[in-house]
Amino acid sequence: MYDICCVGHITLDKVVTPRAVAHMAGGTSFYFSNAICNMDVNYTLVTTLAQSEMVVVEKMRAKGIKVNASVGGLSVYFENIYSENQDHRTQRVLQKANPFTVEQLQQIDAKIFHLGPLLADDMPVELIKELHSRGRVSLDVQGYLRKVEGTNVVAVDWADKREALRYVDILKANEYETEVLTGSNDIFEGARILADWGVKEVVLTLGSMGSVIYTDGVFYNIPAYTPTAVVDATGCGDTYMAGYLYQRIKGSSFQQAGEFAAAMASFKIESSGPFTGTEEDVMNLLESGVKVYSY
Repeated sequence: MYDICCVGHITLDKVVTPRAVAHMAGGTSFYFSNAICNMDVNYTLVTTLAQSEMVVVEKMRAKGIKVNASVGGLSVYFENIYSENQDHRTQRVLQKANPFTVEQLQQIDAKIFHLGPLLADDMPVELIKELHSRGRVSLDVQGYLRKVEGTNVVAVDWADKREALRYVDILKANEYETEVLTGSNDIFEGARILADWGVKEVVLTLGSMGSVIYTDGVFYNIPAYTPTAVVDATGCGDTYMAGYLYQRIKGSSFQQAGEFAAAMASFKIESSGPFTGTEEDVMNLLESGVKVYSY
């Protein structure tokens, strides 16, 4: 029995910023796994990728990350283009991978399954239902709101949201994704709507303005921690969720879990690539960091 199992594709990423162009592995599963691997938690990753990218899996295993990899087809290839404002990006998808199946998870037991679809057809609703019957389901909703037209990524609503969200215990979304899902540009109203649809913990990330957690009718205001430099925001949301779920598994309060997660995300944005810090680093930032609240 694992504490946390993340499910998602490892991608090929081309990251373009005003300062540099970098090619690297990516995807929710990659950033989440690297962020949580230095924490005291029993963790595994379930992923699908092309044989040509198995070198990435071997490097992750060398760090001590337990990876269940299905090899076949193509790997997802993303191009992320950032302006000076790192809260916003333009994306293209140059190739897609095979979707996940219920069969791939049959032998995996976990207290929390964290799902990181990158595109709308990555994970069927049946997979969410199956995992909900065996543990708590955490979902980063961004992939369900992405449709590929040619190579361009366009925002769409999630057709199966009302059915699927009944089986989602923890939902992570940003303010734009929340508006697409609920039709409301008010994050508080949006959070209440998502809760009415069945989500137990609504986690809304607001970039440099912090985050909001809504559960049992209570809002928790989570500050952002001002980074020493803004280098690359790719993977910040995944790093946040790694910290949040780690703290929730440990029994921390919603406020404590959110602040720990925010501090991890602040560390990550200071460099290109995944989070490489320790729990001690995060705790030090919680004590000394400059906080920015969303409201």
